[in-house]
Amino acid sequence: MSRKTTLRRALVGLAAGAALAVAVPLAASAHVTVNPDTATPGSYATVNFRVPTESETASTVKLEVTLPTDTPLSAVLVQPVPGWTAIVEKGALPAPVEVDGNTLTQAPLRIVWQADPGVGIGQDQFQIFSAVLGPVPDTGSIVLPATQTYSDGEVVDWAATPDEVAADDTLEPAPVLYINDAPPTGGHSHGATATDHTADDMTAAAASSDDSSGVALGLSIAALVVAAVGAVLGALAFARRSRRA
Repeated sequence: MSRKTTLRRALVGLAAGAALAVAVPLAASAHVTVNPDTATPGSYATVNFRVPTESETASTVKLEVTLPTDTPLSAVLVQPVPGWTAIVEKGALPAPVEVDGNTLTQAPLRIVWQADPGVGIGQDQFQIFSAVLGPVPDTGSIVLPATQTYSDGEVVDWAATPDEVAADDTLEPAPVLYINDAPPTGGHSHGATATDHTADDMTAAAASSDDSSGVALGLSIAALVVAAVGAVLGALAFARRSRRA
């Protein structure tokens, strides 16, 4: 084997390891999520929808979050985001629902965030969309399906329930707000309760990000170690060939 071939293989190994190190954390965080993912019944919870862009050629220009109709929310407020228009769509419920002694026949059904012309969430970027939901229903959990639209027309539906994802992990998971049910253990649990205090919510969201990024960081370090070992072995082989020559 020539010196050039040995050196080239070492460099290829290093490049592959570096690419893996970058790709792992991106893959680990490329879901639309709600943070914090827990709330107290009867509270008005501030939640943050974290939206990353996965496309390498288009930007995210729209997010739609579907709200529950069997356990409706009577109040939904959205925080303005520069460059985006937010609309809370209201409509008739499939059937009347009793909420705090009142019979609701209409309720908020959907939150839509639409980017202004020329605005979007680009590659390697994410955006936080915040909303106040309440009063939080006294139930196990509520699924909040999200639809993400890209500038090239691609649409991704983050709509699979936890049970559906457990049966088929290739499905796109919907954001879930856990109330009386315990959130899943591990990286999918944010371990905080949503309250009507925005500062507390943002702290919990940051803690959630730290938990999930810890796993990605560990995998990234492992990938870099593999790449470094490959580079060292390649360099040693190259040096031996040089001395023999």
